[in-house]
Amino acid sequence: MRPSRNDIRNDNQATCPVCQTTFTPIRRQTYCTPACRQAAWRTRHPSPARETVTTPPATTRRTITVYHCPECDTRTLGQQWCHDCHRPRTRLDLGGLCPHCDEPVTINDLIG
Repeated sequence: MRPSRNDIRNDNQATCPVCQTTFTPIRRQTYCTPACRQAAWRTRHPSPARETVTTPPATTRRTITVYHCPECDTRTLGQQWCHDCHRPRTRLDLGGLCPHCDEPVTINDLIG
């Protein structure tokens, strides 16, 4: 008499841990598609939180940009032309007025 077959051992169906669908694995395949494999990798390796700067929707970018005049070495907020030197200023970065001294400061000055 032949030994009985173990149907559990011969069942080649697997369940994807990401989307919970059943599939027939090839070799040691764990995920049903490469998209599920990538989603699992991204879950295991979260990207570091990036600092983002958002501007208020009511203002334009120019009004919150700090400019620097290379001739007279002054900073202004939102003014691209130097009225003293009659020359264009260079853009430094986004920023605003300092609450203590009322001078224009950039975000990089505060962070770095």
